[in-house]
Amino acid sequence: MEISPASQNALAFVVAMLLAILVGSLVEYVVHRLMHARIVLGQKHLEHHREGTGQGWWGEFLDYFLPSIPFLWLGFLYSGHAGIGWILGAFIYACIAAYAHQAQHDNPDLVFWLKKPIHHLHHKGKMWHNNFGITFSLWDRIFGTYKDIDWVPEKNRKDYRLAHYLRIRWF
Repeated sequence: MEISPASQNALAFVVAMLLAILVGSLVEYVVHRLMHARIVLGQKHLEHHREGTGQGWWGEFLDYFLPSIPFLWLGFLYSGHAGIGWILGAFIYACIAAYAHQAQHDNPDLVFWLKKPIHHLHHKGKMWHNNFGITFSLWDRIFGTYKDIDWVPEKNRKDYRLAHYLRIRWF
């Protein structure tokens, strides 16, 4: 069975987009882990832990998206469709990561896609060697840094309405 060029283009787009999200989450994990080893932005990160707050969604978004700009061309090595998918994936990842980080400081219940908000627990438990993921727990689980600690949501997540998910610090 032969795949049509349109299907190949759509597949390249989707795979590149998902790959950019996966790579973004890996970079997030590695950089956060390096921050705790004080190799990267150690002092700034110590202040973040002392304050226990995010920068607002916009500040977080810039921290996630701006470093990806030099790498946005990578998808075009495969095809134009993959290039656009890669750029969109990097953008989507930065949006989700910024939301995940800010929400876990403002109201960890809002991170509905995680059973437990690992970044919130990372701060609450004063963890220096565990739970480096912010958006996903995948890499903590793969690299053995996931630590399961007790957490009970403030209220049932089913009770939240769309408006609740918009109640984070945006700027």
